[in-house]
Amino acid sequence: ILAVSSLSCTGSKTWSPYDMIMISLSLSRIILQCWIILDLFLTIFCEPSYFEKKLFVVIKTVYMFLNYSSLWFGAWLSVFYCIKVASFTQSFFIWMKQRIARLVPWMLLTSWLYSFTAAIPFAWDVDGVHDNFTAALPVTNSSAMRTTRKDSLALLIYLCEASTALPLILSLVSSILLIRSLWIHTRQMQNNASGFRDPSLEAHMKASKSVCSLLIFYVIYFIAFIFLLWNFFLQFSIEKSICIAVMTACPTGHTMVLIWSNPKFRELPARIWHHTKCHVR
Repeated sequence: ILAVSSLSCTGSKTWSPYDMIMISLSLSRIILQCWIILDLFLTIFCEPSYFEKKLFVVIKTVYMFLNYSSLWFGAWLSVFYCIKVASFTQSFFIWMKQRIARLVPWMLLTSWLYSFTAAIPFAWDVDGVHDNFTAALPVTNSSAMRTTRKDSLALLIYLCEASTALPLILSLVSSILLIRSLWIHTRQMQNNASGFRDPSLEAHMKASKSVCSLLIFYVIYFIAFIFLLWNFFLQFSIEKSICIAVMTACPTGHTMVLIWSNPKFRELPARIWHHTKCHVR
């Protein structure tokens, strides 16, 4: 996806909003997957160094930034599909259709800034914050002030964790609107009794499959992410390993759906496979 979208942008003077979203989404997912692999490698082979305060905080902060970015870019892809394909006649939808090309760069930039801001609280003493959030208040004034500050930081972190639901809500709303538009369009075709294949119906079907698949993967990913974020499972437990595997597999699964649903993305792997077979022969 990254290669095809980048080639499309390289050959044209203006970047299409779809290619910009796909480049941002695929790039964030590639870096996120590499970061997860690095995290697992350090956990297994460099365990004493991994749990040093500075290294652990850096790994967790960067992971949160990449994770937030990936979630937001996936949500904006659903919003883009909904705006471009849905056939609603409300003034807001018409306004969005006319301006979506100019809004996409700002949407992506806002996502980067939001992800960076949401990851900043994790750059502080995260373990100390979580441990002290439920601790009893010390008697001395200095200790009380320090604990109060940590309580405020913990509250800020919990708010950032809760904000991961915002992209999920965007994806859910986009899926509902797109499915509703598909249902309305299908009823109109049945009333018209048209025997020809309607390009608009095919576009509705492809967009609905992509958005609904993203929503399914998103919900599964979100549940596993919350389990890991709130430390429901012990370190190196089977349950935690399953959550990590699920979080790694969900972006890959959605990427495969995107490749399968877009002929432009299917052509490049087929071309590479054809050249590989020719060279082997």
